[in-house]
Order: sequence, then C-alpha cells, then structure tokens
Amino acid sequence: MEMSAMLVRKIGAFELTTVPVRDLEDDEVLIEVEVTGLCRTDLKLIRIGHRDLTLPRIPGEEVVGVIRKTGGNVTALQEGCRVYVYPGLWCGRCPACRSGAENLCRGMQIMGFHRDGGFAEYVIASAKSVIPVPEGLSAELAVFAEPLSCCLNALELARLGKGDTLGIWGAGPAGTLLARASLAMGAEPLSIEPDRRRREIAKGIVSCGSKKFDVCIVAVGSRQAYQEAVMAMNPRGRLVIFSGLHPSEDELPISLNQLHYHEQTIVGAYGCSFRHSVQALHSIATGAVTVEDMISHRMALSNLDEALQIVEHRQGMKILLYP
Repeated sequence: MEMSAMLVRKIGAFELTTVPVRDLEDDEVLIEVEVTGLCRTDLKLIRIGHRDLTLPRIPGEEVVGVIRKTGGNVTALQEGCRVYVYPGLWCGRCPACRSGAENLCRGMQIMGFHRDGGFAEYVIASAKSVIPVPEGLSAELAVFAEPLSCCLNALELARLGKGDTLGIWGAGPAGTLLARASLAMGAEPLSIEPDRRRREIAKGIVSCGSKKFDVCIVAVGSRQAYQEAVMAMNPRGRLVIFSGLHPSEDELPISLNQLHYHEQTIVGAYGCSFRHSVQALHSIATGAVTVEDMISHRMALSNLDEALQIVEHRQGMKILLYP
C-alpha cells in the first residue's frame, strides 16, 4: 500500500511524493488523515530545523482522522472511529513520566519530529496515544486540541487562578487560545500585540506600558516581548516561557534581586501531556473554548508552500490542511 505525503529530506526543502505505508505493529493503529493543523513550529521545522527533528521526515503533529486498521493487540479502538492523535510517544517509566509530565520523557518520540506525522494520507500511531473524538465534534474543531493542550499546560504551570490578571504577548493562534482558555478558567486576560489586525480582533493593546499582571505569558518569539514581560509581573507574579527564541538571542539579563524581593517565578512550558489533550477535547466539545472562528484558511496539502508563506507573514490565523 502506498500513500501521498509531504516529505522533508533536508532542511529548507520538501516534496509531495508517494511513499509506502509500513506494516502495523501489534499496538498500533492506521489512521486515514482527515485534517492536519499547520503551525509556526512546522514553518521552523521545515525552514531552519528543530532540536527534535530527524530526517527524512513527514511533518505534521496536529492530526485528526479515522481508524482504518488496528494492530493485533488493539482491542479498545475500533475501525471507523474518529480520533485525535496525541503527538507524543512516551516510555512511562522515567521520572518525568511517573510525575505526569510525559512531554518531558527522556525517550519522547514526537509525531512529525522523530516519527512521521500527518502531512500525508495516512499516519500510524500507538494506540495509547489515540483519543476518540467526542460524538458530534467535527474533525476541523477537534484538531485544535493539540495547540490548546499546549496552552493548558502553560496555564497549569503558571498556577493560574480565578480572578488572576494575565498578560499575553502575541495574539496569534496560540495567544488567542491562551486568552480564551484563561477566560474560561475565570482569569482576566489582556493581549499585547503590535499587529493592528490581530490586536483589534483580540481587543488588545500595543504595549503593556506600566500595566502589571499576576501572570505573564509570551506567545511570540520576540526578545523585546520577554523584556517587557519580565518587568510586568506583580509581586509573586509568574512568567511563563511559552515561545522559544533563536539561539543567538535566547539569553536575557534578569535582575535576581527583582525576583528575590518580589517573590516572582519564571517557568518554562514546552508541549503538553496526554491529560491536557483529553481536557482540551472536552473544552472544545462543550464550548468552554470556542475555536471555529479561528479557522482562516482551508487548503490542500499540495499547497503547503503557499500555506507556509501565510504563516511566515502572519496573514491568517489557523490554517487547516487536507490530504
């Protein structure tokens, strides 16, 4: 059996080609891809590479599809079931896994990075990474579970509470989901966004100025944003490092006395755990977090180059790709 797939053989290039579909292991399922979400991480992965990327690779870590075949040991999942794929495959034995942070597993294998992902007609996943989509929830909405899961992890690490003020730098897809998820949790989010179009949609502001927040989350790869956020924390404020920076500018001078005297906290947030995906699907299915209006483009996988241009120039919100 063969399938059409977008393959990255070397950094900076990709091709739509035909590749064989490998045989299933006993604990795996074959999923026919319905839709794959495109994000800025995909742009980085293809254009400049990524710490976790191994080549050649089929990218795509935001995947929803229908199970077409199950491995010999898979009994809890049935053919024809629509599922969301948690992109991680974790060992379950290391300290991180045992603490509930399997996204930090020492042997983590990420779909689209270490394993082939959803920029294809089919994807193979471990049965333990697959979550049935709630009845009545479309594939287009369910695919938002991956970025929303990452946001829920960040808000959890921020110890966000009801009534907390939250400053979010960036009003792109991630920043928008952070705002909506935090609002559903009873917090008071405010977006800081220099781009006029995104700022108006988010009802945000250009710069935080003298404003202070209980929680600051930087959802854009901007050194200036981090410089602002560090100074915008209230006493006992928490800064979440949500978006990474280019290695050439990822060091920032910070006053340890500021953290000391104001009892402030800085914490990193990378990816999400399986439970965040379950929570995200529930939030979308119940309408606690709305996402449908965030879809700006629906495009064929064959138009990936055009889609990446839209992401690079921030000309849309969420782009969905179809094989």
